[in-house]
This record gives sequence, structure tokens and C-alpha cells, in this order.
Amino acid sequence: MPSRKTLLLAGTVLLIGAGAGAYALHGPAPSHAAEPKATPTAASPVPVTAALAHKGDVPIVLEGLGTVTPINTATIHTQVQGTLDSVNFVEGQAVKRGDVLAKIDPRVFEAQVDQAEAALARDQASLKNAQVNLARTQPLAARGFATQQLLDTQDSQVAQGQGTVALDKAALEAAQTQLSYTTITAPFDGITGIRHIDPGNIVHPTDTTGLVTLTQIEPISIIFTLPSTDIPKVQKAIASGEASVDAYDAANTHKLDHGNLMLIDNQVNASTGTVQLKASFPNERKNLWPGSFVNIHLTVALRHDAVTVPLTAVQQGPNGAFVYVVDANHVASERGVKAGQSRDEKVLIDQGLSGSETVVTAGQYRLTPGTSVEIVPDSRKDIVQNATTASAGMLP
Repeated sequence: MPSRKTLLLAGTVLLIGAGAGAYALHGPAPSHAAEPKATPTAASPVPVTAALAHKGDVPIVLEGLGTVTPINTATIHTQVQGTLDSVNFVEGQAVKRGDVLAKIDPRVFEAQVDQAEAALARDQASLKNAQVNLARTQPLAARGFATQQLLDTQDSQVAQGQGTVALDKAALEAAQTQLSYTTITAPFDGITGIRHIDPGNIVHPTDTTGLVTLTQIEPISIIFTLPSTDIPKVQKAIASGEASVDAYDAANTHKLDHGNLMLIDNQVNASTGTVQLKASFPNERKNLWPGSFVNIHLTVALRHDAVTVPLTAVQQGPNGAFVYVVDANHVASERGVKAGQSRDEKVLIDQGLSGSETVVTAGQYRLTPGTSVEIVPDSRKDIVQNATTASAGMLP
């Protein structure tokens, strides 16, 4: 029979086991102290930069690539063979029409002129003698003191002398022309290039290189291309007098000159679907140099009351272009737009905005329709950039 001490110990063990089981099933007893309930907090406004849509006159501009092409360029050749006596220009010199560029030894050609003059003088004297003889014979023949044959002979000698004198005059003119070719002059205003022949060399009309190349710089032309679909716009601009051309550098950032449209080529390149156009520029500052590539801005119209927004405001979505518009309560909403031309960091909005809206220009990637925004100045754009980067998981 168990003792009393043994029974008490067994009871204690049972009580402890029951308590442990209850704790495992139900956990600790709830505390009677009141705990505050967690309340959700509103999302913080998203920082963005914004700008007002602008309404005003906007030029409609077509852009194309062009090549600077001289209106006049000539390789200066000699027209007679001879020794090059002198070169009267400096390479790269601006010359005027008629300026002497070079001279060829004229002595042979001067002698030819002297010979032609002498022959003319001789034959003029012979003609004068024949005319005098004819004048004497005519009254004698009229009175029967000279035969008709003699009269005919005298008349023939006069006609022959006249022909000889005419031939001598032509020969003299040819000799004088050849002599004039020994002085080589500029055919138009321009700038000389690199000299190809030095004084002392024998030059020939058939020399392939010539003496120098002369290029007209002021004015100058540019030949550029546009899609053939733009031809009606250009024709309309020409008819209305609104066509205006500006030339920009290869980077399309610096305006070089303002000019006038000269013509549209009379055929389209079927392989590229483009057409060539030609414009002239005064080029007084010599910013346009032959052979260089430029960007052409051809203004074809002026649209009044047109709406523009910064280029960064326009986003592309599944349904096309859109912008985020911020209302008076600083809530962003998505607005679909039809975007037109883009230039000078501005986009022409053909449809979707009235011109009075505030549009988001940076920070759109964190926005959805209905998002509250905080508009920060452009000087604090780093806040927008950091917030956008953090939302993408790129900042800690």
C-alpha cells in the first residue's frame, strides 16, 4: 500500500502536467491592460516637376539633311600653251570678277598680232588701189574709151580686195583673242583654292588639274531632301509666301544662316521616296562651306493658338501618347493626347489639351491616375530623381 508521501508527489506531478497542456493549447492568459489599435496612414504625395501648357503661335517646320553646294565653281585652265610667267593670287584669297589670276608669256602671241596687223595694212592698201583704178575706168567705159572686160576686171579686183581685207580682220581678231588668253582672270567673285602649278612651268589647255579652283561663297546654295509626301505642304508655302529656310550645323544646335527656297526638283527619287530641294543663302559670315553637311529647317506655315508642352511631359502607353495633368487639389490624372512636331524641347499637341493645364514633366514613373503629387521647382529636381530611383529599388 503506497504511503501518503508517495500519493502527494504523484498528485503534484499530475497538476503540473495539466497546466502545461493547457498553456500549449490556449497560450498565456490575456492581459487586462488596454492596447491601442493601429490606424493606417495616408500615402505621402509623390514629388514631381511640372509646367504649364503654352498656347500661342507655333511655326510648322520640316527638317531635312542637306549639302552646301556652290552656285558657281570653276577649275581655271589656260586656253593657250605657253610658259607661266606669274601667279597673281594667294591661295585662299577672295577675288573679284576680272581680277588677274595668272599671266602667260605673251611674246609669241604679240608677234602673231603684229603679223596680222601688217597683213591687214598691206591688203587694205591693195584694196584702195583697186578701188581707185575702178573709179578711173568707170567713166572711160561709159564713153567707150575702155572695154567692158577691163571694167569687169577692175570690179573683180575690188571685190577680191574687200574679201582679203575681211579675212585679215578676222585673223587679227583671232590673234588678239589668243593674246588676251595670256592674261587669266577670275570669271566671277569667289575664293581661290590650292594652287596646282607654279610659275616657270609650261601650261597647256589640256592639263587636267588646271591652275586653281575658284568657288563662289557669297551667295551659296544648299541642296537638301524631304519626304515626297511633304511636297504639297511646300508648294502651299511657296504659293502663300510663307516658305522660309534656316540652316543649322551638323549637330542641329547652332543656326548658321537664313535663306530663301529656290525650287523643288522636278522628280522624286523612287528608291528612297524623297525629293531634292534647293535654297540660297547670303552667307555673309561664311558659316556655310562647300561640301559640308547641314540640317535644314523649312518653315511651311504658322499655326495660331497652338498648344505646346515640354518634351519630357509626353509619355507613351499602350493606347498611345499621354500626359499627366495635375488639378487644383494636386491630384494627377492621365490625359491622352495627339502629339505633333517636336523641336526646341517642345512638343506640339494637336489634340487633348486646351493650353491651361499643368502637366508633369518629371516623376511620371511613380504615378497612377489619382495619385497625390507635390510639385517641386526645377532647381529641386534631384528630389524627384532620388524618389524615382528609390521606388525602382536602386536606393537603400
